[in-house]
Amino acid sequence: MTARDRADSRLGLLERMIRIREFEEGVRFLFLEGSMPGTIHQCQGQEATAVGVCAALRPDDFITSTFRGHGHALAKGLTEQELLDELFGAATGCCKGKGGSMHVGDMSKGMVPGIAIVGGGIPLATGMALAFKLQKSDQVVACFFGDGAVAEGAFHEAVNMAAIWGLPVIFVCENNLYGASTRVDLVMKNPRIADRASSYGFAGETVDGNDVEAVCAAAKTAAARCREGGGPVLLELLTYRQTGHSRRDARAYQPEAERKAWAARDPIEIFAARLEREGVIDEAGVERMRAQAAKRFTEAVERARSAPQPSPDDLESEVFAPESQP
Repeated sequence: MTARDRADSRLGLLERMIRIREFEEGVRFLFLEGSMPGTIHQCQGQEATAVGVCAALRPDDFITSTFRGHGHALAKGLTEQELLDELFGAATGCCKGKGGSMHVGDMSKGMVPGIAIVGGGIPLATGMALAFKLQKSDQVVACFFGDGAVAEGAFHEAVNMAAIWGLPVIFVCENNLYGASTRVDLVMKNPRIADRASSYGFAGETVDGNDVEAVCAAAKTAAARCREGGGPVLLELLTYRQTGHSRRDARAYQPEAERKAWAARDPIEIFAARLEREGVIDEAGVERMRAQAAKRFTEAVERARSAPQPSPDDLESEVFAPESQP
């Protein structure tokens, strides 16, 4: 990779994180004004986990997501338009208006629509990885989940199966310190989640989840290991959400000093400052990125507001059910 290519790659990481932040901030205000149905679970502060992991994957690799999936979707290649159409319930949304905020995804772009059940994507990812192995494909599946999912039986069963069969799956734990409002150290005697991997006999690593380059490097190493038949990898990405668990959560359980400490480690600000110090971009360039992301969002919102809504006939399309008995 040439120096120019490397610089462009790094700028791409920053641009994608800024797009996610602008999207989430814009969506927050749309929900506050009552423009959108349903609810939202947002990822401000966690942009580096989504962007870093997805940048390490190939287009034909897959990810599974959670109910906090907007960032994963944008990082995996979905557009603001198809996401906003989905959030507005339009037939042109990524899931044709049937999924909403908690179930965004696009199989053609390698993202299984989000699964709202805590830990629900983990056994699915293991099953997909088994399919890849049986097909003798070198594809990889990366499975995003939060620290709260580690307490689910599905986590233990799925990672054990992946270990026994040596499956090409990267288990990506976005450890933001809270399962809803409960701190991780109140429910785990050993709060270092990466240590769980050794008990099942495979590799685990704890990474600074607010450093997009560190995340990307760890994910690239994990993906290479998976492709070479080395079995699964558990990546624990330490991060922090700068928003509530859901839109009605005021975050009163997060101590003010803790919030300030993590705000000083904002993944976008840290990476932008690094690139500025190294002469890859200047402050004006960063502001242009923000302005472009905001413009993309605003234009997509205007189109989404007038996008066609599903018809009653759509209730029976793309639904799997057994044939009715006579």
